[in-house]
Amino acid sequence: MDRRFALLGESLKHTMSPPIHSRLFELKGREFEYSIIELPPEQLEPHAGYLKELAGFNITIPHKIGIIPYCDKLADSAKRYNSVNCVDNKDGVHTGYNTDCDGFLATIRAMDAKLGGRVLLIGCGGVGRMMAIEAALAGAELYIAVLESDIPLAEQAKKEILAMKADADINIVLNTEIDTSVRYDLLMNACPVGMYPKVEGCPVNDDVIAASEAVFDVIYNPRETVLLKKARSLGKKAAGGMAMLVWQAVKAHEIWDGDSYTDEEVQAIIEEMELLVEKDFPVSK
Repeated sequence: MDRRFALLGESLKHTMSPPIHSRLFELKGREFEYSIIELPPEQLEPHAGYLKELAGFNITIPHKIGIIPYCDKLADSAKRYNSVNCVDNKDGVHTGYNTDCDGFLATIRAMDAKLGGRVLLIGCGGVGRMMAIEAALAGAELYIAVLESDIPLAEQAKKEILAMKADADINIVLNTEIDTSVRYDLLMNACPVGMYPKVEGCPVNDDVIAASEAVFDVIYNPRETVLLKKARSLGKKAAGGMAMLVWQAVKAHEIWDGDSYTDEEVQAIIEEMELLVEKDFPVSK
């Protein structure tokens, strides 16, 4: 069987996908070839034939929507987000999946955090929108905290969520007016504050962190953001974006080969990849 896989994107200089997928294939002793395919959007159609010859492939920006017409079927996750980041080729039938949501849900499960409780989300663009939808579908009392300029984005997300779940409990607040007199079961950061190279930033103040039982930061570079450092210093359950990146890759291997991995195996890969990021992007002290 042809065991060629790839990552499709446009600018992939710093991608972590090849080492993550290589480790997952190696753990199961599987033969594989995992390559990188960099294409601008206008080159997607001319290369579609080559992509369809692969056993499977991952997709990142800017092709997550553009790849949809080249899929024969879409899984429910891909339909829900109108976004595909994993394609499986079984007997010439190409099925598109969105494993970002699977990676997110697996990360929250591995943290033993409560997605269906009172949840505070910082930012709701892109990945934040997905996190908002999954929290609402899990039954969360959801608070979306945004900049004043992003209120329309949050309102649009709320509208989309209510169309999926009419009784969803969604509240939009300014990020400067977060209520810290209540407890949050989970604080999730989906904004870029604290991302490399501006690693000194933190998206919320200390009172918000103290009011939260668990903290998930979608950022994976640096491996430990200021937000995560503060959360861990207070004894909170905490996880960074590398966990989600690895768990969504685990889902791809479940789709491609039916493989499953223990939490311990996945955690070892997460830590290995975090160290790789730290080595490649040293932060000056």
